[in-house]
Amino acid sequence: MKFLDANILIYAYYKPRRQLTNREEAMKTSAKKIITDINEGGEEVMTTVVHLSEMANILKQGVSLEMLHEVLLGLLTAGNVHVVGVTREEYFAANELGVELGLDPNDTLAVQVMQLHDVSEVFSFDKGFEGVEGVVRLPRIE
Repeated sequence: MKFLDANILIYAYYKPRRQLTNREEAMKTSAKKIITDINEGGEEVMTTVVHLSEMANILKQGVSLEMLHEVLLGLLTAGNVHVVGVTREEYFAANELGVELGLDPNDTLAVQVMQLHDVSEVFSFDKGFEGVEGVVRLPRIE
């Protein structure tokens, strides 16, 4: 199982209004492949309601509400996508850990959830994960 960060979903579904750079195009292509693999049952992933909310807040500006609801419904009902709830205390601890690691609270929340569930790989384009011991960030886009 791998952790699914919000930015993979954003890159896969967001419809940009400008020409993407070569690196951004590679990220979009990679994100779409990851999502296809998840949708076809080839990848088992976990994420949190916080990460889904982060994705929804950004995607609502780039896709129709109908598509946004469809994406969320697909994620919430897929048997190979595990969505973890988050308590106030857990998010507070993530914020504290973020100060130590130099990561934003949502990324440190991902690290906490990964550690709790013995997950070592994260689908994310955030390079900050590379500085976290025991975490492997996928995919590698240069």
